[in-house]
Amino acid sequence: MDVFDAVRTVLAVRKYQDRPIPDEIVHRIVEAGRLTGSSRNLQPWQFIVVQDKAALQELGRLVTTGPYIAQAPLAIVVLIEKASEFAVSDGSRAIQSMVLTAWDAGIGSNWAGFANRHDDVKRVLGVPDEYDILAILPFGYPVDAVGQGKKNRKALGEVAHRDRFGQPYS
Repeated sequence: MDVFDAVRTVLAVRKYQDRPIPDEIVHRIVEAGRLTGSSRNLQPWQFIVVQDKAALQELGRLVTTGPYIAQAPLAIVVLIEKASEFAVSDGSRAIQSMVLTAWDAGIGSNWAGFANRHDDVKRVLGVPDEYDILAILPFGYPVDAVGQGKKNRKALGEVAHRDRFGQPYS
């Protein structure tokens, strides 16, 4: 898939088929996160790949913004170093790389949880104190057909400006 087509068509997916994701695709998704650029190449992230069904169900129970994690065949928990001033930005870049790589393989995802509100998840997963949880990303083959490129977004002229704010980009 062309990169722009992936960006144009990717949608949040919250319902997953009961179908495992092949190991080579899981590896490719995690590798996309690892290979993402980061400020000063500090790579202030760690990734916990969760495929155990009981662990996924526990994550779905604990993460109130993502109960659908329980039905996913895979979740990746993205950790960021507390001491890094660039961690949220760099971790977010890694998340987008993983989501787009998965989408290219026909696998949907969605961002659940956000930034250090999950001490219970940290305990369950054995996360050291020097890390925060930035996000929990469930992945799976979508149950429902997903529309290709049908997004409800503001017009480009409403969000893009030329040379200075208020001068529409067109």
